[in-house]
Amino acid sequence: MANSIQEAAEFLQNKLIKPPASEAIVKALIESEKKAKQGKVNYNYSQLLGSWRLGFITGTKKTRKRAGGVLGAGKFLPKWVKIQLSYSQLEDSPEKGNVENSVQLGLLKIVLTGPVQFWSKKNILAFDFTQMRLTLSGLNLYQGYIRGGKEREKKFYQQNLKEQAYFTYF
Repeated sequence: MANSIQEAAEFLQNKLIKPPASEAIVKALIESEKKAKQGKVNYNYSQLLGSWRLGFITGTKKTRKRAGGVLGAGKFLPKWVKIQLSYSQLEDSPEKGNVENSVQLGLLKIVLTGPVQFWSKKNILAFDFTQMRLTLSGLNLYQGYIRGGKEREKKFYQQNLKEQAYFTYF
């Protein structure tokens, strides 16, 4: 199973011409997640720091149903779609920081940023996108807070996990 995940990584790094089957990748990820839950391994936020490229997407059964079969079991993103997540840490806290989600489609680039908080006992990274920057061929079209982001940023670290969007890492 881990072999499918390794093959997916190699495909995304242009080391393989043919991608592994999406179904095999999703199955391997689900098995890996189950093993991680059984092992009760705790991670820390410093392990996520840096930039990560998103190359394969899937979702919950509910999400896949809403997508109407477009996702199938999962899907590799086309090479011309560049999605990158970058995590940085606040100086005063090892569990708090910022996230930058950058999506580039040709000359158009959308960057969403906001605060993050890592809940180490549950291996959960809570986040909120509060600012957006939109550029076309390097020309700044928009930069500012979105959806009342300034106020949401101020309240973010006082919120309970149930009030936040999050990813579970395994």
